[in-house]
Amino acid sequence: MHHTKIGFLIVTLVATSAFGQQTQTETPRQPIAVPLTQRPRITFEEILRREDANKDGKVTKDEFKGPPRLFQRFDLDRDDVLTQLDFAASVRQSRMGRQRNFAAAGDVAIERDLVFGKGGQRDLTMHLVLPKNRSDAPAPVYVWIHGGGWQGGTKDGGIRQVTPLVKNGFVGATIEYRLTGEASFPAQIQDCKCAIRFLRAHALKYNIDPERIAVGGSSAGGHLAALVGTSGDVPELEGNGGWPDQSSRVQAVVDLYGPTDFNKFVVTNGFESHNKDGSPESKLLGGGRVLDKPDGIKRVNPITYVDKEDPPFLILHGKSDRTVPPNQSEAMHKALQAANVPTTLHIIEGAGHGGPEFSKPDIRKKQTNFILSVLGEEVAVPK
Repeated sequence: MHHTKIGFLIVTLVATSAFGQQTQTETPRQPIAVPLTQRPRITFEEILRREDANKDGKVTKDEFKGPPRLFQRFDLDRDDVLTQLDFAASVRQSRMGRQRNFAAAGDVAIERDLVFGKGGQRDLTMHLVLPKNRSDAPAPVYVWIHGGGWQGGTKDGGIRQVTPLVKNGFVGATIEYRLTGEASFPAQIQDCKCAIRFLRAHALKYNIDPERIAVGGSSAGGHLAALVGTSGDVPELEGNGGWPDQSSRVQAVVDLYGPTDFNKFVVTNGFESHNKDGSPESKLLGGGRVLDKPDGIKRVNPITYVDKEDPPFLILHGKSDRTVPPNQSEAMHKALQAANVPTTLHIIEGAGHGGPEFSKPDIRKKQTNFILSVLGEEVAVPK
């Protein structure tokens, strides 16, 4: 057997969940070995949080406390400063090959980084996943909103979430939104609503049925999906990102373990740390202790806007979730029931905050079947 000599460098990372809590199985600040051929999976926002001493939105060599060779690997344009451009270029390089292979293997085509509106002063983008063979009839749409505690994550993983429905005659979209490092609430929901309005405005171009739009998301994305579902056309949450003549209403919602009522959340036994300044929920509200912001808590809660006109919901939550307590989904379900909105809540035994239980065929099929049952009438599956 031939042995290949591989260089390693030591990278200090803290294991965190999507909502910023340390995992119970990792020792904080424990060094781990990373092959030189593998780029550490860390976002620019995380680099800024740790290394940007003067808070100017970039990291110089002097500010960077990690190994010099790690800085060199991040600094793709070799200007001795880490910026968003370095990380965006790296993400593009690593994912383009993956997405080309994935698209080629399936019956879908991907339009990447399609600009759908403005978030503040910058462009917002989505990946549009289309059937390779366009049908004659307008197609329903499934929009995916990524998780990450409103402070991380990307739209890229949503391609796999929407593809099963694209193969059943849908158009899929996976969208970005401004994270809390860039803007606090309501920027996130305004960006999501802008994406819905964009799809309606371009219904003819992409062969979309504007009256059949479903939205789904996990964790923070589940929260935003639920909020899109209950706050359709609520003026103060619409924003000015574009397409104001279009509606932001949707016709079905898949909410995977999304937070809802922060009042319940942060006083639940074992979840009290989420009340602290600097928690993901605090950042969403603009900082400070969560319970000190009752108006903000009400404003971000999808339950606040529930009424009888809301679309059907499918809500999934792990019974052993240690990041978002199941009472968040239970409260959402009860509020919808009280308003006579069709809703199904499925608490998954043994499941945590995401994980393999949510990838099981029966759970994925439950989501697909729900959306097809609500929106799938007369769907023309591409030949």
